[in-house]
Amino acid sequence: MDLDWLKVTPRGLYCVPGGFFIDPTSASERAVVTHGHSDHARPGHAHVLATAETIAIMRQRMGENAGGTLEPLAYGEVRDIAGVSLCLLPAGHILGSAQVVLDHRGTRVVVSGDYKRRPDPTCAPFEPMPCDVFVTEATFGLPVFRHPDDRGEIDRLLHSVALFPERCHVVGVYALGKCQRVLALLRRRGYEEPVYLHGALLPLAALYEQLGVSLGPVLPVIGVKREELAGKIVLAPPGAAAEPWGRRLPDPVQAMASGWMRVKQRARQRGVELPLVISDHADWDELLLTIRELAPQEVWVTHGAEDALVHQAGLMGIAARPLHLVGFEAEEE
Repeated sequence: MDLDWLKVTPRGLYCVPGGFFIDPTSASERAVVTHGHSDHARPGHAHVLATAETIAIMRQRMGENAGGTLEPLAYGEVRDIAGVSLCLLPAGHILGSAQVVLDHRGTRVVVSGDYKRRPDPTCAPFEPMPCDVFVTEATFGLPVFRHPDDRGEIDRLLHSVALFPERCHVVGVYALGKCQRVLALLRRRGYEEPVYLHGALLPLAALYEQLGVSLGPVLPVIGVKREELAGKIVLAPPGAAAEPWGRRLPDPVQAMASGWMRVKQRARQRGVELPLVISDHADWDELLLTIRELAPQEVWVTHGAEDALVHQAGLMGIAARPLHLVGFEAEEE
């Protein structure tokens, strides 16, 4: 489908009549931002349209560089921009993450941003919207990526904590989304003890609390005696345990929460003893489920295993093409 009003450019998707980019990779006059991860939310835009939570995250991370004018748009609220009807729907990726729904000239396009279909106590669930064109991510767009149940992975962590009470468990998590989700999942599994956080994780954890997401008791690691961390869970940026900071931890069991932990070689390269397959992106089955559910005439695939998903969509009888957009990384997974 050739849409003359939605163009693929080196800076990202550009809506011609509306004069805005979706997640532009460099400072732009007008940007619609799907969520707060740094590969989607860039500094320096003159005007930003996003959910209130994404705007709060951008302000927390970027300060004055978050944008000139920051305009919040609630889920489901419709905005007309030069004849293009735009609304945001939950994407289920992290707090405030959104799909962008565009209606123009009788055609509906849904731009997924990053999304997942698993329940997540820290954000609103993905809301499917039938459309003519579905622009989907493909971070885990290969059949090998089939994520296990989150509860089972958290149970593995808690079993290891019980098995090694003399050791500290340090879990590598990214500061935005994964940290808060692991905390919330621990609480859902009945873990009520304080969880200790690396200093780099504290500001966004506090912001989530301010935005109404309860994470339970958390404490900074700094100032805590080494022996007091035995049998405790510590969350830290990936790789922090191997740095000088990690020397304060008593014989740490190194864990990491990421969809990439499905790949054993990645776990070994990172020195991960306890890989936890907890992903904030749709896996292969969920990508296919979503395409079937939305029943688009065409699928556009971006940032990930594009060719595999394009091929599979073709087998499903749906026209598809890769966008080959650059500047979107999966490491904050």
